[in-house]
Amino acid sequence: MPTLALTDFNIICATLGGFITLFGLVSYLCKEGFYLSEALISLLAGLIFSPHATNFVRPLDYANGSEHDLETITLYFTRLVLGVQLVLAGVQLPSRYLRTEWRSLALLLGPGMVFMWLSSSMIIWGLVPHLSFLHALAVGACVTPTDPVLSNSIVKGKFADKNIPKELQRIIIAESGTNDGLGYPFLFFALYLIKYTGEHGAGQPGGAGKAMAYWFGDTWGYVIVLSVFYGATVGWIAKELLHWAEERKYVDKESFLVFAITLALFIVGTVGMIGSDDVLACFIAGNAFTWDDWFRLETLDDSLQPTIDMLLNLSVFMWFGAVCPWTMFAHNSVIPIYRLIFIGILVLLFRRLPVVFAMHSKIRQIEEKKQALFVGFFGPIGVSAIFYLYIGLEFLEATTDAGIEREDAERLGEVMTVVVWFLIVHGLSVPLGKVGWHLPRTISRAISSRTASNDPEGQPPFHVELQDTRQQNSDLRNNSSGPPRAVYRIGRTVLKHSDTPDPDTGSRGASPQTNRRTTMALDEMTAAIPANRSAIRFAD
Repeated sequence: MPTLALTDFNIICATLGGFITLFGLVSYLCKEGFYLSEALISLLAGLIFSPHATNFVRPLDYANGSEHDLETITLYFTRLVLGVQLVLAGVQLPSRYLRTEWRSLALLLGPGMVFMWLSSSMIIWGLVPHLSFLHALAVGACVTPTDPVLSNSIVKGKFADKNIPKELQRIIIAESGTNDGLGYPFLFFALYLIKYTGEHGAGQPGGAGKAMAYWFGDTWGYVIVLSVFYGATVGWIAKELLHWAEERKYVDKESFLVFAITLALFIVGTVGMIGSDDVLACFIAGNAFTWDDWFRLETLDDSLQPTIDMLLNLSVFMWFGAVCPWTMFAHNSVIPIYRLIFIGILVLLFRRLPVVFAMHSKIRQIEEKKQALFVGFFGPIGVSAIFYLYIGLEFLEATTDAGIEREDAERLGEVMTVVVWFLIVHGLSVPLGKVGWHLPRTISRAISSRTASNDPEGQPPFHVELQDTRQQNSDLRNNSSGPPRAVYRIGRTVLKHSDTPDPDTGSRGASPQTNRRTTMALDEMTAAIPANRSAIRFAD
């Protein structure tokens, strides 16, 4: 007799798969037409499916009713996503990028990160009642790094291609990848001092001297330096091994394309086992892996890595929407909702914008003031903030007196949870205002660009243009200078034959083998089209 099996596994598979499938149907319109990130859409979907709404996704049930286990699951999920994202971010950068652009990165990672830390902390200190500045430094450290997941979404696609120069895209990727792993020193500077000096060091003797010893020895030595060395070593060895296997034809195409992703999983696991900074190690490994630019160029047109990247982004932000403590924003014992809103606005305006604008003349990738405003305003708070939030909460739980979590540590944990989660939701919700203001014009532009535009960038993907043969023949007869050169457009890809050197490569058209393959493919396509009706479009 048929019975319903409404198990957690079946429900989560149906919900996640159904959402990603439906989103895929309108993903191009959302991202390229409305400039809405998949992170925001996934977060809202997670809220809708969470116990706060339809109750399809029940994170606490998956953690056996334990809040501690739920925090651990979320922490590990963020580690996985950040690890894969940062290896791919390192792979995207050109050869020896960290060495050649060290001056610009030094400004963004040195004075830039310190200013972001202090400014965020001062805003939080000023608006959260009864919060010490040392505690505010711990909260500010969580939102200091710029998130690589959200950074990656803004430097890809039509918006980036039209508005952000390549050099600027690369420095944004490099900064977000590097500073994500450098959040540890800022966070643990405050946490060690809180543990050994807060409440007069109750239950944790040693004072400020012991705190600084741990900060220099453990945080800088074991966590930062070791992770950089480990990531560089593993990345270089992986590059050499892949070179060796590819030269001898030992590796197939599928394994070659997925190599960077499996490398990320290996580093997250091994660095996690030794208790070092797996986030920073992944980015350094990705950059070392493509130090000679070979792997980056070989996978430049590959769609596997962006596909995995998209699936992870959709999944993690949908999970965030389900586990986010939405009710705590209005009902908590540390800060009223109106102060949270002010924190969100002030952090958005003053966390990053002033220091980037002040330094932009010394950063060669930022050529204009409007670019400085963009880089300064764009400093997303996302997955990395949740990662550091739960790292901090884990540390505070171990700050005990007589086996019980200290009162100051418990209150700080609540402040961190409310403020950090709110800043993520607030930062992602900013585009909604823009959409509401420009929605009628955006819809009109999005539809018209798909029906009347001749610009290849304005056409949907996987589109083959056809034109009536009679009109084509008339155009050819009226052209006294002879027939135009053939340009075949398939989606956004333009295939052409040329007798003149290519301006980008210096070569004179495609190779004979490539031309033969292209001609055969086009012949197969045109054979399926009635000769008296239409033909592949020729363009000037």
